[in-house]
Amino acid sequence: MRLHHRNMVLWSQTAWSIGRLDRPRLTMAGRVRRRIRLGLLLAVVGLMPVARAVRPRWRPLLAGTVLTAAGFILRSGPGSIALLPGLMLLLSAPLLPGLSAEDREQYGELRRELAAYSTPAQRRDLEAMLDRYPDGTTRELRTILAGQQPRRW
Repeated sequence: MRLHHRNMVLWSQTAWSIGRLDRPRLTMAGRVRRRIRLGLLLAVVGLMPVARAVRPRWRPLLAGTVLTAAGFILRSGPGSIALLPGLMLLLSAPLLPGLSAEDREQYGELRRELAAYSTPAQRRDLEAMLDRYPDGTTRELRTILAGQQPRRW
């Protein structure tokens, strides 16, 4: 008895079905790895606002935690390369000098004073004044100004 499906004729193909058999199929492990990579990417994108809000001393700690976790999860593949830099950042974070209470108070006062320059015209005038001095002298002021958004009038 002959099988009927051997004599089937395909009259037309859709664009979706063309080349469908040529593509390699993902195995279960490939799907899991792809989902892990996608999850890590989404976690990194989600942590970007947190990284901006974290104090400069804690940024290496945050980066070290993310890299160590990614390296530990992907330790059997090429993602294990992230483990060593993550551990190095975790170990170096406590060694960074922090600000004293007086420095934090002065820094907050400076931020409040610079927030008074809120319109674009005031910001341009202030930046023109800062351009007269070397960057090393005005680095702290420029950093604060870069973090503040001017009001739109």
